[in-house]
Amino acid sequence: MSALNTDLYELTMAAGYFAARKAADIATFELSVRRLPAARNFLLAAGLEQAVEYLLNLRFTSDEIDYLRSLAQFKDAPPGFFDFLAKLRFTGDLFALPEGTPVFANEPIAIIRAPIVEAQLVETYLLSTFVFQTMIASKAARCALAGDGRPIVEFGSRRAHSPAAGILAGRAAFIGGCSGTSNTEAGMRFGIPVFGTAAHSWTMAFRDEEQSFRALQSLLGESSVFLIDTYDTLEGARLAARLGKPIWGVRLDSGDLVELSKQVRRILDEAGLQHAKIFATSDLDEYRVAELIRAGAPFDAFGVGTQLATSGDAPSLSAVYKLVELKDGAGEIFTAKFSDDKSTLPGAKQIYRYADHDVVALYSECNSDFQGEPLLRPVLIQGQRVEPPVAIDKVKTYAAESIAALPARLRSLEEAEPYPVEVSPRLLAIAQDLRREFQPAR
Repeated sequence: MSALNTDLYELTMAAGYFAARKAADIATFELSVRRLPAARNFLLAAGLEQAVEYLLNLRFTSDEIDYLRSLAQFKDAPPGFFDFLAKLRFTGDLFALPEGTPVFANEPIAIIRAPIVEAQLVETYLLSTFVFQTMIASKAARCALAGDGRPIVEFGSRRAHSPAAGILAGRAAFIGGCSGTSNTEAGMRFGIPVFGTAAHSWTMAFRDEEQSFRALQSLLGESSVFLIDTYDTLEGARLAARLGKPIWGVRLDSGDLVELSKQVRRILDEAGLQHAKIFATSDLDEYRVAELIRAGAPFDAFGVGTQLATSGDAPSLSAVYKLVELKDGAGEIFTAKFSDDKSTLPGAKQIYRYADHDVVALYSECNSDFQGEPLLRPVLIQGQRVEPPVAIDKVKTYAAESIAALPARLRSLEEAEPYPVEVSPRLLAIAQDLRREFQPAR
């Protein structure tokens, strides 16, 4: 991954910090989401592993530096700036929520403390990877809740916003509660179960439906899933029933899914294939999954594609990466932004989670003052990893347990009363003092 995968203004600011002899200042930036999307009662933090990989490998190649030299924006940059970039590595600290942690508006997902050039340059990449995977993991959690214990498979790579996004969507969806993904590279890279058998084109490529089913069964044996709605859904089900074992089940991708699934279940059961499962696809999302279950459709599993891999109803988050603390030669300075709709609280934070609320406090406040569980953990200290990566199946289990521990109303698909997030008295007092200092009465 290239260090140039950032916005240009991160680099012009880096040159400016260097020219102003501020490169050694220690800056603390905080990544959070200002507002939850409509109907989201919580978000599920994800993307940490990719953030860590990026920070550990941050560096500029000679070709990248030559490119920057060629830009008009850097014609007056000090010559030493480019030598500085050639030696640049991430030497700072990263504190973050463990992946799979439920998080709410204005709570830090990650905190960076580093020399200001390092901390500034990484803004774009960190926002991108944390926000995208958090968005998809949160959508997957909703789909899993809607499934009420039935497996949900992420099927959205072909509709994702890029091939790379499709891979990471598979990872994030697994963290959020999906049983697996259709993306084979995601399966290999992250150890996620992969699913998929054949499309309508498979059936159409043979002389008749029976020939296509027999060929698939010969290849896949007990993993055979017959897509039965290419021509006539019920005839497809009867054909699958006649062929019998070995079979995993059948897939429905169109039509009246409720009525068809009931008839297909009857056909399979009457043929002695009670073990055969019925898998639903067809433009599903969490609301449609919940609706099918409420209607009594006998589906055993669901494949959710476009709406999951793009988080179709909430395809972006109001995420920010804000400077909250600065330490220069004169000592520590709290910083904050006070505009009414984009205000931030000063200082590096810690989140303390209780059974029914969270408290956001200064990281420097004594843990003994709070009885809740501290959520932000050190991951990198002085550029070195201090916490090993967590196996993705353990991340998924932790996410499921954490969601189950939330108040029941937050697990609803409908918008619920927000989870209370309080601010510690000391943090609130510092913020109010700063507001008075920088916004004097007129």
